Amino acid sequence: MKQLCNILLTAIFLWGGIDMVQAAAWDKTFPKSEKVTVKRVHFKNRFGIKLAGDLYLPKGIKKDAKLPAIAISGPFGAVKEQASGLYAQTLAERGFITLAFDPSFTGESKGSPRNVASPDINTEDFSAAVDFLSTYKNADPNKIGILGICGFGGFALNAAAMDTRIKATVTSTMYDMTRVSAYGYFDAMDADARYAQKEQLNAQRTKDFQSGTYAPQPGLPEKLTGEEPWFVQDYWHYYKTPRGFHKRSINSNGNWNMTSGLSLMNLPILAYSSEIRNPVLMIHGEKAHSRYFSEDAFKKLTGNNKELLIIPGATHVDLYDNLEKIPFDKIEAFYRENLK
Repeated sequence: MKQLCNILLTAIFLWGGIDMVQAAAWDKTFPKSEKVTVKRVHFKNRFGIKLAGDLYLPKGIKKDAKLPAIAISGPFGAVKEQASGLYAQTLAERGFITLAFDPSFTGESKGSPRNVASPDINTEDFSAAVDFLSTYKNADPNKIGILGICGFGGFALNAAAMDTRIKATVTSTMYDMTRVSAYGYFDAMDADARYAQKEQLNAQRTKDFQSGTYAPQPGLPEKLTGEEPWFVQDYWHYYKTPRGFHKRSINSNGNWNMTSGLSLMNLPILAYSSEIRNPVLMIHGEKAHSRYFSEDAFKKLTGNNKELLIIPGATHVDLYDNLEKIPFDKIEAFYRENLK
């Protein structure tokens, strides 16, 4: 009987390829707010991949209200129950409709093979979320923003350069995944090293085809030795501890597909970022190893409605969940000013 009721409930909310159900038991890495309502939603991108998201609504929203809305994703290798959900819930508390979603091939979103990244498809995922919000009954289609965390900060900028429906963009602790894949950290990999890596990855493609499986990349260690680079330890203390662990997160409990790096190495995502006409706020930590990604990307932006905000003392991972470091007042003010 319970299963039949669940089927009927899903059918009631099914509309136009979008389905919504009340979120089940709390499964996030952050405490639940009593100021918002959360609904599980699904929607398809233009590749036909069904994406899973959590829609956060301010409690008491009026039936005919039209609110500004924000699509949120990231970090790279994370799921909507981690940092993106925290951002979504906090901004919903402040009066926005927010959608935290799992990118294609990861988390609860569909797509096969699993744990694959794509500069094209992951950019499209943001536009698919904009599709959803633009047609959601309580969202104002003329007041849609996006927010990308870590690697999805880079994809957010790429989406903003392509999708003119996006009226305001925030990036937090941004990575350019195509740059780091092609050149390594701090651009230390030259053309010869890159060629050698491509040889290795293409040889792996042959092995994967022969075996019918996909070899995984190395992930975070299960235990730290203390000899790891400090930023690896920074990641570990989020993804591998109760602070941020989630069973569906690749960084917590899995591995990326090894050959994902091939497309990331060859398709730079920020080639047209100078054409973004709408406002952009880029946020990064003063002590983040990745700070140069935001600083360099910011230099390419044009117009007088772009801002780079460096958070004193913050590391890369601080901007995942440290409420004393994440400048939510600034983020709210930015969206209030530019989604009106």
